Amino acid sequence: MTSAPEFAQDGSTVDLTDETGRSLLCQIEQTFEIEAETFALLLPIDTPIEIFAWSSEGEDKDEETLVDVDDNEIEAIFPTAQAVLAEQNLTLRRTAVTLTVAGDIPEADEEDCFTLEINDLLHQEEEVSSEDFQILATFFHNEVEFTACTPVDPLLIFAQLRSDGTAQVVPPEDFEKLRPDLETALFDVLD
Repeated sequence: MTSAPEFAQDGSTVDLTDETGRSLLCQIEQTFEIEAETFALLLPIDTPIEIFAWSSEGEDKDEETLVDVDDNEIEAIFPTAQAVLAEQNLTLRRTAVTLTVAGDIPEADEEDCFTLEINDLLHQEEEVSSEDFQILATFFHNEVEFTACTPVDPLLIFAQLRSDGTAQVVPPEDFEKLRPDLETALFDVLD
C-alpha cells in the first residue's frame, strides 16, 4: 500500500482539477487509503454557487418551478450573473465541479432561503432528498428569470490525491464502485 502524499494533511490546501481542466482550491477535510490509493473529502475555499432558471412549463402553466441550468446556458448567462454578483462585491468564477464566488457572503436571512427537493437517480430506486439554499441574486437574461444561490450546507467533494500535489475529481461511476470502501473508511475514522 502506498502512503498518502506528504502534502495530504487534514487542513492543508490542494488544487482540484476536473475533466475540463478547470481548477478549484480546496481544503483537505479528511484523507482515506482505499485500494492502495489516497482519496480525500475536500471543502472548496471559495463559496459554491448554483444557478437555477424559473420555468412555467409542465402541467400547471401558472406555477413556476426551479430547473437546473446546463453548461451551454451557463456560458450564455455568465457575464450577466457575474455583473449582478459584482454589485454585492462577489467575484463569480468558473471553477472545477461548481461555480464559485470569492467575497463575503451576506448572513442568511430566513426569507432569502429555500428548500429544493432533489431526485437521486444514481441509484436503482428514485430517492428524493432536499437541500437548502440561500438566494444571493435574481436576474433576467433573454426574458428568463434566474436565481444565483449558495448551498446552506458545506459542499464536500470526493477526490483522488495525486503525488504531484494536486487532486482529481472522482467520476460518479468510479465513486459508486468505491462507495462501500469509503463508507468503511469513514466509519473507521468515526470510531
